[in-house]
Amino acid sequence: MTVLKRACTCALLTLPVTAMAYDLPGVNLGGTSFYDGAPGPQGPGWYLIEYLQYLSSDTLNDGNGDPLSLPKQDVDLFIPLTQIVYEPEGHFTENTRLGYTLLLPWMAKQDVDDGLNNAAISAQSGIGDIILGAFLQFDPVIGENGPRYSQRIELDVTLPTGEYDAGNAINPGSNAFNINPYYSLTYWLTPRWTASTRISYLWNGKNDDPSTALNAKNDSQAGQALHANFASAYVLTDNLSVGLNGYWLNQITDTKVDGKDVKGRREKVWAVGPGLVYKLDQENSVFANMYFEQDAENRSEGNRFVLRFNHHF
Repeated sequence: MTVLKRACTCALLTLPVTAMAYDLPGVNLGGTSFYDGAPGPQGPGWYLIEYLQYLSSDTLNDGNGDPLSLPKQDVDLFIPLTQIVYEPEGHFTENTRLGYTLLLPWMAKQDVDDGLNNAAISAQSGIGDIILGAFLQFDPVIGENGPRYSQRIELDVTLPTGEYDAGNAINPGSNAFNINPYYSLTYWLTPRWTASTRISYLWNGKNDDPSTALNAKNDSQAGQALHANFASAYVLTDNLSVGLNGYWLNQITDTKVDGKDVKGRREKVWAVGPGLVYKLDQENSVFANMYFEQDAENRSEGNRFVLRFNHHF
């Protein structure tokens, strides 16, 4: 049995979080990690993936990376996400397979305390935005000692179907379309040691009911951003791999309010932490990833834990 078959689980495809405070909508920060560019070891068919994500922050930072002037800045969120992936039998081209994905997040629980007993960082629970995607999975390139590398490209579109209130700083939905293509790669440094990355670009559409904090008359539009996940795993046994994982986010254009750029609102953050993936049986696997955020600007800074279950039908 090759390392590819015994170590990989379905490298799943897109993961928003939720529309947090500040401007950018939720994107995949650390939801996918090890073996991300590899195909599912069970091959074509249907995959059901459940993500359980917990975020905890006691710091809401300004554009200089300094905490905001609030008595408290405690935000705790529990966000489950359900994803369905379908990869038909047969190749799309000689060395690629075409697949499709649908993802639905929801914010199950939110505990927010700003120390002021008001709505300064108010939030609501509820269903998030639906994400639809199509991808091309390239067949792994095989060398003398097993797989050398595997890659995938995908285009995801977010539909503004989630619950949203302009008076809230934390919403399940973003009230705007966005387009979020990515490229993912897994490279085998040795037969048992891999490095993976997912590099994404985010384009946001207009929000015609902008946050009240922006004092907009008509609309707002969050800036464009680049974000990436990275991970490195080592195969300890046929079923267990362990390693390090992280993510990075950088907003590259200004937020627009009523068509005009607003300076000083660009968001940044990066994070790193430990993780593992365990193959439960031939059809099921579990990922566990922990992240400790650093150097956040214009967004919250805290810890993120992602537990992910993959099932192949």
